[in-house]
Amino acid sequence: MSTGTALARGIARLNDVARAPRGAERAASRLLSAGASVVASSVLVDSAMEHYRGSFRDPAMVLPIALSAGSLLLNGRETLAPAGPSTLARMVHVTAGAVGSAGLAFHAWNVGKQAGGFRLVNLFYRAPLGAPATLLLTGLIGTMAERLADPAAPRFAAFLRAPRVVGTVAAMGLAGTVAEAGLLHFRGAYHDPAMWLPVSLPPLATLSLLRDVLTLAPRRMTYGLLGATAAMGVIGMAFHAYGVARNMGGWRNWRQNLLAGPPLPAPPSFSGLAVAGIAALRLLKDMRRG
Repeated sequence: MSTGTALARGIARLNDVARAPRGAERAASRLLSAGASVVASSVLVDSAMEHYRGSFRDPAMVLPIALSAGSLLLNGRETLAPAGPSTLARMVHVTAGAVGSAGLAFHAWNVGKQAGGFRLVNLFYRAPLGAPATLLLTGLIGTMAERLADPAAPRFAAFLRAPRVVGTVAAMGLAGTVAEAGLLHFRGAYHDPAMWLPVSLPPLATLSLLRDVLTLAPRRMTYGLLGATAAMGVIGMAFHAYGVARNMGGWRNWRQNLLAGPPLPAPPSFSGLAVAGIAALRLLKDMRRG
């Protein structure tokens, strides 16, 4: 088989994978924008709190706050009142992804330079690896939403519009969030049985989603698991609020306890990524109809 023939068949296969009616693409775009909004809000609050704890000793610490705020506003607008793709939105999404990548490298360097390198104690208490990775996901999901919303874009040619790509990004994001939750709940010795939920339910949703995007066959079970994961993110924030209240002084001493207690903005990341996974299932469902 010639190289040209193989390439043509590969493109045709990608076209089949990406086939979905325009209405489905617009609906999936709004779901992705909603998911990106939730993830961006998590990054915004978390980075503001953690970098405030670090006294903003590096001027670059303001970047994730500014970009997550911009992403939240732009994706929120697209969720509630879609205005279509814009150069500003594209720039914010790409920059958020770039800053998230750079932040991930910097946080990894910060952990690795400590005595003992990547020991558990350093992973527990040094710069968190998951925070900049979440900003990277915010930019990536926002970019996918923007590409799906663009009526002038080629219907099949855009790689980031393919249901398999959307679903894989959501699944990998969920897997990374599970790893971070598992690490921090291990630090807390799983003293509450509810702490096992983020390391049991989301992995099932992740595996089910990966199975569906690989076989191009969405199942009700995956919808259910992703919906339960989204609800778990909201419930988890309530559990963390209760954990803050249990510290000395409770919410009356919120300036200290918000920094010392379980992180309030962490659990909603599960909700945002689960919504992105549901968007991928919606694309797969309508692709099969078409």
